[in-house]
Amino acid sequence: MPESPAKPVTEAGGGEQVALPSDSQRSTAPKVAVASLIGTTIEYYDFAVYGTASALVLGPAFFPSGNATVSTLAAFLTFAAAFVSRPLGVVLFGTIGDRLGRRRALVASLLLMGVATVGVGLLPTYGTAGLLAPVLLVTLRLSQGVSMGGEWGGAVLLAAEQAPPGRRALYAAVPNIGPSLGFLLSSAVIVPTLDLVGRDGFTDWAWRIPFLLSAVLVMVGLWVRTTVAESPVFKEETGGGTRTPAWAYTDRPAQPAPSPASRFPLGTLLARHPGRLLLGTGAAIGGSAVYYLTIVYSLSYGPRTLGIPQNTMLTAASVGAAAGIAITLPVARLADRIGRRPLMLTGATGSVLWAVPMYASLSSRNALLITGAYGVGLMLLALMFSPMAAFLAELFPARLRYTGASAAFILANTLGGGFAPLVATWLNSQWSSPLVLGFYSGGLCLVSSACVAALPETREGDFAV
Repeated sequence: MPESPAKPVTEAGGGEQVALPSDSQRSTAPKVAVASLIGTTIEYYDFAVYGTASALVLGPAFFPSGNATVSTLAAFLTFAAAFVSRPLGVVLFGTIGDRLGRRRALVASLLLMGVATVGVGLLPTYGTAGLLAPVLLVTLRLSQGVSMGGEWGGAVLLAAEQAPPGRRALYAAVPNIGPSLGFLLSSAVIVPTLDLVGRDGFTDWAWRIPFLLSAVLVMVGLWVRTTVAESPVFKEETGGGTRTPAWAYTDRPAQPAPSPASRFPLGTLLARHPGRLLLGTGAAIGGSAVYYLTIVYSLSYGPRTLGIPQNTMLTAASVGAAAGIAITLPVARLADRIGRRPLMLTGATGSVLWAVPMYASLSSRNALLITGAYGVGLMLLALMFSPMAAFLAELFPARLRYTGASAAFILANTLGGGFAPLVATWLNSQWSSPLVLGFYSGGLCLVSSACVAALPETREGDFAV
């Protein structure tokens, strides 16, 4: 009797049994992770540049007013406008990503972001073009928001779906470094520019430099992204590639034929997984508030209201972002070993407790105290958000994963982060104290704790379906 064909060696990765990847697959995964990181870094560099420019110069340049608070509020409204248009990006790029492929959606989103950001750097100001200037600015901001709606989910999926066994959270967390890295990169451009030309020179013309430099970054990002392979999970699910043979799996029967992609993934998502979408959004809402209050709002609030030097606030936020980056991958590796929920719950609970002390440090006007408080706060944020990338992706089936993960994260960013500067500006107009920032962000982190607690652990799930 002939011997049965030997099964390939398998290893457990977060509970799933999968065929060990070939040497070429192992070498491809890091390249894909880097391609995802480059894209999210560029996208968030563009967003961080706009956020910083909103705090420093865009108000009087595009929305002149006799009241500095009104001008700043108008600039933050355009900042929020990009978040309002993000859901459109989820629909557009989620449909492309779930029907045509992750890579195509990511290339398109990066190209749109690059065009919009460089466009902002070329805009005439209100003094030159009148009302046309703010109209064009809002239009480009809406385009940036559409781009962002498709970027995060696609970058995470491209990395997670090609990760080696047992390292999905680690690889999914790589593009999650992009927001903080993008902010550091924007600071590395803005701070020297401010030092070289002074505040007046920056307000007059040099604010355009960080926007125009985005063109170089986008070209590099597009080159990298067009050289990576499409996600094998997407190919397998849609029949776009060779399916894994049934004998490669030790814990499930032969796989069914590929399912056709939904014509309207968002509609299918809302019909079949509304609870997970709602709880997934809640899980990420608190961290979004902490991130945008720290790296956007406080850069304006500290100098204008409390008299803290601008460089002190930029340095504190930059050090905090670097501290968060330093622990992101170790936390993700731990999430691959013990699960996603324990770490996210620890980070969310810690953020609830630390929110008030962190923003209370602003009252001291002490650079070291503020920097230390921000460092701890953004490390707690990394503890919460590092496993979040894999967690949100694992909540949804492969056919709806791009749309599902993107929708949950983008809705959280919009509700918790996009409107945070506006809410904070209003709160401080009613109660002139940085403590209100802590109560606001801490309350949203409490919501995140409850949502994570209500969701199941996802590490053990089958990621191939």
